[in-house]
Amino acid sequence: MKSFESLFAELQAKVAAQDPESGTVRELHKGKHYIGKKIVEEASEVWMAAEYEGRERLAEEISQLIYHLQVMMIANDLTLEDVYKKL
Repeated sequence: MKSFESLFAELQAKVAAQDPESGTVRELHKGKHYIGKKIVEEASEVWMAAEYEGRERLAEEISQLIYHLQVMMIANDLTLEDVYKKL
């Protein structure tokens, strides 16, 4: 099982390696606009899952939203500490 911190470290490592097969690397290359659209899409799916699809589906959608949020953090050179300071 991954934590928020371990996922972020994993994504940073994928970006550092610049593996062209990595979905994370491809998403970053598509840019902030694309990542932002993915965040909006996933946020709406979180809402719909909460309303109509149950706990398991909701957990899955939240995990996908967290992933895209972390990709956006990396795209903007934000660290976990930058975000934690605002919590």
